[in-house]
Amino acid sequence: MSNTETSGWGSRVGLILAMAGNAVGLGNFLRFPAQAIENGGGAFIIPYLVCFLLMGLPLLFVEWSMGRYGGKFKQHSTPFIFDSMSKAPYWKYFGVFGIFTNIAVAAFYCYLESWALSWAYYSVAGTFTGMSLVEVQAFFQNYIELGTSHPVVFWIVCLLINTWILSRGLSGGVEKVAKIGMPLLLVFGLILGVTGVTMQAGTGGSGPIHDGLVGLNYLWNPDFSSIWSFEVWVAAAGQIFFTLSLGMGSIHCYASYLNSKEDIALNAMSAGWMNEFVEVVLGSMIIIPISIGYLGIDAISDMVSGGSGLGIGFSVLPKLFADWGAFGVFAGVMWFGLLFFAGITSSLAMGTPVMGFLSDNFGWKEKKSAWAFGAIIFLLGIPCVLSPDAFNEFDYWAGTIALVIFALVEIILFAWVFGMDKGWREITTGSDIKVPIIFKFIIKYVSPLFLLIVFGGAIPGIIENATKETSFYGWLARFLLLGLFAAISILVYLAAKRNFKTKLY
Repeated sequence: MSNTETSGWGSRVGLILAMAGNAVGLGNFLRFPAQAIENGGGAFIIPYLVCFLLMGLPLLFVEWSMGRYGGKFKQHSTPFIFDSMSKAPYWKYFGVFGIFTNIAVAAFYCYLESWALSWAYYSVAGTFTGMSLVEVQAFFQNYIELGTSHPVVFWIVCLLINTWILSRGLSGGVEKVAKIGMPLLLVFGLILGVTGVTMQAGTGGSGPIHDGLVGLNYLWNPDFSSIWSFEVWVAAAGQIFFTLSLGMGSIHCYASYLNSKEDIALNAMSAGWMNEFVEVVLGSMIIIPISIGYLGIDAISDMVSGGSGLGIGFSVLPKLFADWGAFGVFAGVMWFGLLFFAGITSSLAMGTPVMGFLSDNFGWKEKKSAWAFGAIIFLLGIPCVLSPDAFNEFDYWAGTIALVIFALVEIILFAWVFGMDKGWREITTGSDIKVPIIFKFIIKYVSPLFLLIVFGGAIPGIIENATKETSFYGWLARFLLLGLFAAISILVYLAAKRNFKTKLY
């Protein structure tokens, strides 16, 4: 018996919070506001919600049901979840993406996560007190360029925390963190959000020059002409992928620990809509209203260029919090604390498919699997820590392109190979809600077409990124990614041979 057969979720609340934590990440608070401003403001919510309904929610149903189905065969990772859904032997190699993506994304994501941990420490230590905005920006730039030893220290601490929690298993580690981290994230977010939108201008001195609602209005000021732009729709689709953690295999793994009659439809919707609330509501109420309230629209407009929000989150807000006196310390801890909780609940989800694969197919115990994952992330993360070029390569190929390819493959497998009738029974079996029948049509026809269009639109960028000049670390990152995919494919081949012999004899 594999070790994962005795693993599972302790409660439904824990499962939903862990699934929501998997989806709620740094992008909810940093990337979404910047993406919205760059792509039409309030008008961006239209393509965003359309993408959620036609691609995000259908893929949530698909990934939850595929995971639960694979769990019937004691499989908790996508290669053999895919293998259980078709007699063709090659599908398990498409499932390699579900392990590859988690490892590759975790390699740079844990480094980002460590930024939040270190900035929480700096907030308590009063590091930014007395600094000007230019000085805080220079401190941040120096930090990410390894101007001090702190990035490496906090990165290693962050890796150790992730690995230790994973070694405690699902109910003993991941679920406990989700039950603590997600409520704290919501409380911190609400306090900061209310503070942001209720700010009043005209207090004099170093107080805000605009009411908080000015920043909120700027964020959601609609430019309806943007709706007709293909790039805006691609950006909306990309944000849905990014924010729901679709196309990664972590949802499959979490759902594989459910029993065959347990609800997945309501669970999927609960986790999905919780993520949307955090992103659209809380993500809109903090960094843009506060930063515009103090610095004005002109000063912030250039900072959202590129659609990441990192500059505002790690340069502007620390400076403002430092000027808030005693409450500023708590504000800094809450802001970077919620970013850390958002990050760690996502990175923990990236480790579980790897652990499930090693346990199911090679008999590894949870602790051994967790520390193996930690060691791999450490080795692959070194180039990302040393060079932005490696960081960007990992982010683009694993965090963007691989997600779209994997999602396109899985929905074809589910709707057209496994069969939509069987798939629909999987989605609705044990459901606590009645899933609208229209989703059967959407999953089979609309979502695949949507994904094909998104992938087609990404092809020019793929060609451009594949042929562009890069540094030594950029090339190293590409070779590491290719080597990682090849190594996982070999392990899947060996696992298939091992499983065949086990069943045969």
